[in-house]
Amino acid sequence: MDPQVAGLKQKIEDTLCPFGFEVYPFQVAWYNALLPSAFHLPLPGPTLAFLVLSTPAMFDQALKPFLQQCHLRPLTDPVDQCVAYHLGRVRESLPEVQVEIITDYEVHPNRRPKILAQTAAHVAGAAYYYQRRDVESDPWGAQHISGVCIHPRFGGWFAIRGVVLLPGTEVPSLLPTKPLDCIPARADRITLLERFNFHWRDWTYRDAVPPQERYSEEQKVYFSTPPAQRLALLGLAQPSEEPISASPQLPFTTLTPKPKNPSRGRGWLSPRVSPPASPGP
Repeated sequence: MDPQVAGLKQKIEDTLCPFGFEVYPFQVAWYNALLPSAFHLPLPGPTLAFLVLSTPAMFDQALKPFLQQCHLRPLTDPVDQCVAYHLGRVRESLPEVQVEIITDYEVHPNRRPKILAQTAAHVAGAAYYYQRRDVESDPWGAQHISGVCIHPRFGGWFAIRGVVLLPGTEVPSLLPTKPLDCIPARADRITLLERFNFHWRDWTYRDAVPPQERYSEEQKVYFSTPPAQRLALLGLAQPSEEPISASPQLPFTTLTPKPKNPSRGRGWLSPRVSPPASPGP
């Protein structure tokens, strides 16, 4: 790896990895090459960027300590606010370079997403973005089928959190890293996409490959609990009078859209089509 890239990556990893995040470098050109011009990042192609994702460990190592610190403050979206806090620390760790951070849920005034998270994860080599076009002679006819990223070590038990852009830092010699195609068989790809699109509530699509680590039961319960009762679940607030619903509420997923960003998980070839909801990030 380019020594400059390696040095910057190490600083970002020192800041984020102890809290359950992973970091992957890429060039802006690789991302822009897969998207219509309306979705391009407005930077020179060799500009260095880093994809940031969270692993299952983020819940205990970052979110719960953040909630302990902030439980007396108003939190509209604890997960996003926790991630924003840690990404902000990246800027502090790189005072010698210009830094721009885009979280996965940010949109422009016209509601166009600032980053297509799954495309960024694919070009950075972090996770393979499986789409309908990856299935030869698919069986779905006129049905819409959304794509999903699968991590080679965590399967679907992870979340894409955003990108760190370094405007003015250009690395034309950086070589691309292809994401590991961990689901090469057509039948297994069909199973993955059908589970993600039609059976996301049972979590099974996340086990498309044997994961090194899954979300803990506590974490799964947290993301399946109505947002107003999540702090109480962790003993950080009084429970509301609202009864806990038997069906999961789904505001925090990175692979699916939230109301404030209806394009959070869009593909690089069909950016106007949203995927189904899924049970947590």
